[in-house]
Amino acid sequence: MSDLSGKAVMITGASRGIGAATAREFAARGAQVALLARSEGELAELAGEIGPAAVALPCNVARYNEVEAAVRACLQAFGRLDVLINNAGVIEPIASLAEAEPEGWSRAVDINLKGVFHGMRAAMPVMMAAGGGTILTVSSGAAHRALEGWSHYCASKAGAAMLTQSCDLEGRAHGIRAIGLSPGTVATQMQREIKASGVNPVSDLDWSDHITPDWPARALVWMCGPGADDWLGGEISLRDPAIRQKVGLA
Repeated sequence: MSDLSGKAVMITGASRGIGAATAREFAARGAQVALLARSEGELAELAGEIGPAAVALPCNVARYNEVEAAVRACLQAFGRLDVLINNAGVIEPIASLAEAEPEGWSRAVDINLKGVFHGMRAAMPVMMAAGGGTILTVSSGAAHRALEGWSHYCASKAGAAMLTQSCDLEGRAHGIRAIGLSPGTVATQMQREIKASGVNPVSDLDWSDHITPDWPARALVWMCGPGADDWLGGEISLRDPAIRQKVGLA
């Protein structure tokens, strides 16, 4: 799907990393983009860079009322919502289960898991009323494998993967396309935080081992087209060479 003219796309965690790269990629394909993040300054700067096709919507995805308000603002700005990309996520605080601080652990779940639910809950009725839409969630290999110090991240990503399955189960008959994307390790601020922790094998990776954020961005664009329909309700992995070839990253 190279031409997204006339489509409206909402992206959470859009102020940096995968989210910012995704916003640029979708806008370059002609889409209008609603940018959601807590970082108001970075969000405004990105929206200014993209231009009239972008609207900055400061939002904490852990709060449903803010996500619901952002959906209304997107509809007011663009008149429609065709694609939701649940990208917002945090890795901190990295800690063993026996030492994890409960408040920080819960805050990560609020963003990584409840944030995905909030996006789906706010967007699905709008999409269903319009005859359908696409909901893409950035997943992780951590959704399927426990890693030391990452109990909050692994548990929340596993839950988000199940939400994708639930969204497909309940939404496909209404035209909803729900798919997860597991990008592998990506050269973003999150990887700097992981590196600094020195916990588990992921922190031992060299910066050159990570893919650049534009790779998952391009994959998310591809996932909006029929080529990704075989993965509805499931997860696409950018570790798979065949997928990279389909996306044009080989």
